[in-house]
Amino acid sequence: MKKIFPLLFLTFLSFFLVEKQAISQEMTAKEMVKKSYNLFLGKSSFSVMTMTIVRPEWQRSISMQSWSIGTDYYLTLITAPARDKGEVFLKSKKNMWNFIPAINRMIKIPPSMMMQSWMGSDFTNNDLMKQNSIVTDYKHTFAGTEKLEGYDCYVINLEPLPEAAVVWGKIKMWIAKKNLISLKIEYFDTHGKLIKTETASRIKTMGGRLLPSHMEMTSNTKKGHKTLIDIRHQKFDVKGLKQDFFSIQNVRNVRPVSILLNTTKSR
Repeated sequence: MKKIFPLLFLTFLSFFLVEKQAISQEMTAKEMVKKSYNLFLGKSSFSVMTMTIVRPEWQRSISMQSWSIGTDYYLTLITAPARDKGEVFLKSKKNMWNFIPAINRMIKIPPSMMMQSWMGSDFTNNDLMKQNSIVTDYKHTFAGTEKLEGYDCYVINLEPLPEAAVVWGKIKMWIAKKNLISLKIEYFDTHGKLIKTETASRIKTMGGRLLPSHMEMTSNTKKGHKTLIDIRHQKFDVKGLKQDFFSIQNVRNVRPVSILLNTTKSR
């Protein structure tokens, strides 16, 4: 009996170490960030969103519909308010344009403006056009684990690669272990100062996936400045959506889609 116990203990310890090694090798920090980033993409997607810009003295809401194919093609149509209705933002590979119906002009947005505010919000052109810079331009390392909003999360630090032309000196992400949803992202400048914080909540099933339906981008340098995004409908693998939809020639023809809004309760 005395010999059996050490044998069982050694067997358990061996199994535990092998299991722990398998888990650690299962997914790198970069792979985890990429999978979290890709949750909203798929082969193609369609979404209906409302963005609310909050300032100390005022707030305004903007409604929009967006289409995408992978990471290269993305189009957003503004559907309200009236003064912005019909405005289109188009991303085709590394190029981005803005169609303004009031003056019937298509304006190309240069790379130097990708980090500028989008529609006066706390999100940038880069944020809304789903550039995958956080996957390709940074070194990803695990920084521990924390519990956030009831979820066990991996904490991952992103440090810019030497050759990367990025604005952030560091990014810190909290990704839920269970579903790989990015619940919190902190953005720091090159001096280590926290500039803005993005949080995600109201997780529900949309388009067959468990996703956050509410995002907030809060400024850490401007008191009372934040932007909220509520996803009201999400669909993946959109039938009939092709690459020619994302063309300069098509932006004047894009019309809003009438849909039954997603009313699934959040978890």
